[in-house]
Amino acid sequence: MAKLKILVAGDPLLRRVSEPVTKIDKKLQRLLKDMAETMYDAEGVGLAAPQVGINKRIVVIDVGDELGLLEMINPEITLREGSAVGPEGCLSVPDFEGEVERATHIECEFTDRTGKRLKLTADGLLAICVQHELDHLEGCS
Repeated sequence: MAKLKILVAGDPLLRRVSEPVTKIDKKLQRLLKDMAETMYDAEGVGLAAPQVGINKRIVVIDVGDELGLLEMINPEITLREGSAVGPEGCLSVPDFEGEVERATHIECEFTDRTGKRLKLTADGLLAICVQHELDHLEGCS
């Protein structure tokens, strides 16, 4: 595994809309491992592929709950409910925290590293993190 360089705000690659993943292979599975290692090393709870210069719809998330590491390929939020404003940080904007409005409850679908399509229901920190990382896939940073 290898730690990847995390791009910082202002890098034009962070403003691009990410492309869907069309093939799950060993190269993609290695990228997932490298992204997770990079996220853990940076003491983050989520990392999107655009943050490491890869224009693909891939995120890794681990908020320290019973689900552990989530590797999400081509994730889509299918339901958003509620609203709350709270503090949020970002590995691409080091040493800064801002107030962001997010849905308090979400449902999403994604493909895992084996090609299986899964559904996730999330509240709290996990819901916030999923929304944040998927924003990166849309070029919002």
